[in-house]
This record gives sequence, structure tokens and C-alpha cells, in this order.
Amino acid sequence: MTAELNRLRWRCRRGMLELDAWLGAFLDTAFGDLDRDEQAEFGRLLEQEDMDLYAWLSGQLPPPAEFRSVIEMIRKVTSR
Repeated sequence: MTAELNRLRWRCRRGMLELDAWLGAFLDTAFGDLDRDEQAEFGRLLEQEDMDLYAWLSGQLPPPAEFRSVIEMIRKVTSR
């Protein structure tokens, strides 16, 4: 799984400091505790546009239903 984590870590680097921090912190602290479906959902989330991710994670816009649970998990981890 190390190679997969390295790929995900690279995909978490977005060029926007806030997104890098939120996604990287989630990957480091919570990703390993997710089941396979949740991990796949996180992977699909990383395919989305930066501005959409920022709007969803910052609470400016509600996330689509397909990403709601992973967005909520990321918010919990990064609000500590």
C-alpha cells in the first residue's frame, strides 16, 4: 500500500495551501482507518477541481451527495 499512499499524497498536493493542508492531514491521520469504499471515495474526490474542493471543504457550498461523507470526515479531522 506504500506505493498507493505515495500516489495519493502526490494527488493531495493541489497548489492551494489550504487544500494541501486539509487533504494531507486527512491522508496522514485518517485514511488508513477507512474501509475500501471510503478510500475509493477519497480517491474520486481528489479528481475534482480545486475550486470545487475548496468550496466544499470550507463550507461555502454543500458537497454533492457522492462526496458528502468523505468531506464531513475531512472537516472533522482538520478542525481538531
